[in-house]
Amino acid sequence: MHIHPPTNRPASSPTTGPDGPSSTESGTPSGGPGGTTSAGGPRAWRRAARIRSHLHRAFAVAAAALLCLTLTPAVAQGADRQLLHDGYGSYPRLIRTQHGHADHNGRILATVTSSDEAGYYAPVYESTDEGRNFRQVGEVRDPEGRYGSGMCCGTLYELPRTIGRYPKGTLLWAASYRQKAPRDTRRIGIRIWASTDTGRSWDFAGEPVTSYGPPGVWEPEFDVDDSGTLQMHYADERGEREFDQFLTRRSTDDLVDWSRPTRTLTISPWEVRPGMPIVRALPDGRHYFSYEICNFGERFCDPYFKISEDGEDFGLPTDPGTQVATPEGRHFRHSPTISLFPGGPNGTRVLLIGQIYADADGTPNAGNGKTILANDDPGSGEWYEVPAPVEVADPVDDPCPNYSPSLLPVDGGDAVLQATADRADDGCRVFFGTGPSR
Repeated sequence: MHIHPPTNRPASSPTTGPDGPSSTESGTPSGGPGGTTSAGGPRAWRRAARIRSHLHRAFAVAAAALLCLTLTPAVAQGADRQLLHDGYGSYPRLIRTQHGHADHNGRILATVTSSDEAGYYAPVYESTDEGRNFRQVGEVRDPEGRYGSGMCCGTLYELPRTIGRYPKGTLLWAASYRQKAPRDTRRIGIRIWASTDTGRSWDFAGEPVTSYGPPGVWEPEFDVDDSGTLQMHYADERGEREFDQFLTRRSTDDLVDWSRPTRTLTISPWEVRPGMPIVRALPDGRHYFSYEICNFGERFCDPYFKISEDGEDFGLPTDPGTQVATPEGRHFRHSPTISLFPGGPNGTRVLLIGQIYADADGTPNAGNGKTILANDDPGSGEWYEVPAPVEVADPVDDPCPNYSPSLLPVDGGDAVLQATADRADDGCRVFFGTGPSR
């Protein structure tokens, strides 16, 4: 889920994200420089014309919720949530360092998609007390993020092994750029930056994927497969008449030379949009592949998953995988993310969160904005509810509230740290907080 400026391409899907492909008409992210409108793009409201009638009903629900939101206070007060970044913030990411210098391992790092008078950038924050307090230690400021160009969907990853000249423990940060450039010169690219000093300083590491025009490439995520090769997963809108969007990956052994793209998920018909790929290596050697699928039958950007034995083979691209839902059918809609926690019969739990928590029929559940889903047996166990430590009041399909939140285990896995965006009086801001993981 992401947002980019409107195009003249045929209509389709339903989802959004700060300055990447998905929701309203083009503009500046709320709280960013130059205005208060959210950036527009290919998923949510912009492409509703070709979605089937059941999706129109879903949009009606979202529209009603959005109307209610305009009649309530701008900020929903979570129990103990704290402001992470003093400025526009969206699309937060959390990691714990564990592969670098021993003196730096165990720290929690957080990044945010932000903007100021100089353009779009990613501030880097650090916590040394299990997520109770954060301080800024660096920033990623790509010259392609200058104001007017755009930046979306940043990710943060720590290399578990040496890749080329980048040692084990190197941090990688990647995002999509240039989605707001003039249409006739727009070349959206995923650009990678690297840090070898725990986020204090950053060097440009390359642009392995570049679009040939307005159709974009979005939501990069990294994983190292069993052969030791770095895989970059991302959503690709360059399917032309075959697919509106599909999931693909490219691999590298040195962050210089990259393989040709390999399609990971391609679902027909044309308007179906897989997105938001995340791959996490399980302690047993398998790889957990999480993603959303929009415009898929009766489903509305629901989370799905697959399990790969080696981090390279994810099965048939036409196989949608397994939907994530409780036994009662409750599930998330839009921008799911996952995090691995210790526990369960096999030593690993999966916690998943998304933007809107819905009942089986797709309408928002009473726990919307207050819920995490957990699974104690990845790949086969039932999903159950855990209270979210950061509450967001009635999030809807919008590029700010609870859009693509992030989770991380703290206190040995007994607690969960959450970072998520929400509307405040001065625009979209990122908040964090901790709570029990069960």
